Amino acid sequence: MADVLMRTEGLNKSFGAVSIAEDISFDIIEGEVVGIIGPNGAGKTTLFGLLAGTVALDSGSIAFAGRDVTKLPTHDRARLGIARTYQIPRPFTHMTVRENLQVAALFAGQLEQAECDEWVDQVLEFTGLKKEHAMLAGRLPLLGRKRHELARALATRPSLLLIDEVAAGLTDAEVDDFIDLIGRIKRAGITVIWIEHVMKTMLRATDRLMALSGGQIIAQGPPDHVIKTPEVQRVYLGA
Repeated sequence: MADVLMRTEGLNKSFGAVSIAEDISFDIIEGEVVGIIGPNGAGKTTLFGLLAGTVALDSGSIAFAGRDVTKLPTHDRARLGIARTYQIPRPFTHMTVRENLQVAALFAGQLEQAECDEWVDQVLEFTGLKKEHAMLAGRLPLLGRKRHELARALATRPSLLLIDEVAAGLTDAEVDDFIDLIGRIKRAGITVIWIEHVMKTMLRATDRLMALSGGQIIAQGPPDHVIKTPEVQRVYLGA
């Protein structure tokens, strides 16, 4: 039986009178791809912020690889193996694609310079960015920016990858390419939590779904089952 990689217990977060996360608890098992769905404002991105350390908890606890990381800052969590992407890519636009990956590998991945170049080459090849390695990151087209956002996260050598709506704005063919890429990431031994509104990615590429609404988990389990639950149909699909 696979081990629990991340365990959250009683996560709570409010901004003023608005509760964004309310008593959220779940386990993430090593090697799985977990999809998170929910309407806008459900608390999905805030949950990522809590897991990555960019948003401070009001209460609750987060354990990663058997270690309490509740109060660890983002850079320490990254060095332990938690990486995340953003829906709107955030590269260093004045640096090349390769230089962006080198920064991630050196600082979060904690590689020595001698190891860094070989690792970055592997990540560029893996994510289909080898030809664009010398291009300024700010000049990449949309698909390239999405791939680059994933590549920067992978360059940190994560064991847990948090992906925030990477398929948004892409064509059907491009979405299919990303579904394939996520599958290869899983086969490489990296656990994935994926927020997405493009439902076919959630049905085809995930092992388990968690549905959020009002800062709470309203359903979780096999994707086909979660999509058919009455509460998910009501709050997410408008049924």
